[in-house]
Amino acid sequence: MGSFSAELNKPHAVCIPYPAQGHINPMLKLAKILHHKGFHITFVNTEFNHRRLLKSRGPNALDGFSSFLFETIPDGLPPCDADATQDIPALCESTTKTCLVPFKDLLGKLNDTYTSNVPPVSCIVSDGCMSFTLDAAQELGVPEVLFWTTSACGFLGYMHYSMLIEKGYAPLKDASDLTNGYLETTLDFIPGMKDIRLRDLPNFFRTTNPDEYMIKFVLQETERSRKASAIVLNTFETLESEVLESLRTLLPPVYSIGPLHLLVKDVDGENLKGLRSSLWKEEPECIQWLDTKEPNSIVYVNFGSITVMTPNQLIEFAWGLANSQQEFLWIIRPDIVSGYESILPPDFVEETKNRGMLASWCSQEEVLSHPAIGGFLTHSGWNSTLESISNGVPMICWPFFAEQQTNCWFSVTKWGIGMEIDNNVKRDEVESLVRELMVGEKGKEMKKKAIEWKNLAKISAKEHSGSSYVNIEKVVNDILLVSKH
Repeated sequence: MGSFSAELNKPHAVCIPYPAQGHINPMLKLAKILHHKGFHITFVNTEFNHRRLLKSRGPNALDGFSSFLFETIPDGLPPCDADATQDIPALCESTTKTCLVPFKDLLGKLNDTYTSNVPPVSCIVSDGCMSFTLDAAQELGVPEVLFWTTSACGFLGYMHYSMLIEKGYAPLKDASDLTNGYLETTLDFIPGMKDIRLRDLPNFFRTTNPDEYMIKFVLQETERSRKASAIVLNTFETLESEVLESLRTLLPPVYSIGPLHLLVKDVDGENLKGLRSSLWKEEPECIQWLDTKEPNSIVYVNFGSITVMTPNQLIEFAWGLANSQQEFLWIIRPDIVSGYESILPPDFVEETKNRGMLASWCSQEEVLSHPAIGGFLTHSGWNSTLESISNGVPMICWPFFAEQQTNCWFSVTKWGIGMEIDNNVKRDEVESLVRELMVGEKGKEMKKKAIEWKNLAKISAKEHSGSSYVNIEKVVNDILLVSKH
């Protein structure tokens, strides 16, 4: 009985990620860290993603973890069986309009002392893009921390959307502004981002439609962020210090708590090791193949969980990689080519079969920390960028959407660890950039910078003394454990 009552006295954090792979992964890491610090965790996925998780990890993958429970709410979209990320604007609109009621119902169920056998909910940790949860936290009288899974620089870009509109930069006046050089305009009104160009800001404003939902969504979520008890970001102080300073003038307390994949290493040993969040089935052969390769010899190519491309772009990437004569590991999601099968030219497959490996999904953290990896061709999503930085791997950046453009600009101009590739991808440019990355002078310089950042990332995650470690302690003790009642 004693252990049962001790369980009921634990603080109880309800963690709710935005329902996409790149948001679920870091939220699960943060939840594991809180669990290690003595919290009972309820992790809330959408029904759609819960099904995908069980399909990729196995039907019992989420059972049997003590004080770590999984619950679901509907996402409000029509049912769909696809093994792919849902349409992002539709998902943003649907979660905003439909998820609050089921979320409140779930909190009610968790707090029902007669049936739930779990401690009362004492705080909510929500994705920054799920700010409807603030209403539920307010009603319950518990603190809510918003976890923005973007970079600090990407988030700062979003925080200035209202100013872009005010100053007449967004939405675009004419579709020709996409191609006539207008996006090269440099901006001087964002502290912490001197000389950033319009095209380096999160790209949802690139529309001529004054009613574009994603602009409204960004304005709504950034405005509501001001109501949170605190904001946490998966970054570290030395990497984005100026940007973090700038954010701190606009928001409730802002804490950098990353790289989370380094911080979670200390807590993953107990019973949570097997708790993984991949929505696609990972192929272990990738690591076995890398084990046979020389250090720093492989280009890793992965455009994340959302990027889609045209059949032509896929073919240009393929021949660019082939012509570079470098060895590569290329992850091609089944849904990467919008509306088509992701089919590579048979002669490409034949020509590269001895120096390339193709797979549909992998454990990216394991791949990027593998000594064989020498460079990363990436879409510049934040998890990928941060994992690359903390493993000392330089990048070629092909940003697709959202704040990936901003991450790319910082990687190239501020951190010295990236080269940008033109959106209109051509095989010759792929070939020369891949060569430069792997065997060129610029590649060597970038590698050196990347190793410096890797060391700073490690320092920030160091137990007891690292800035991110200390910040997590502060979030727990100053915010999450403070009752509002």
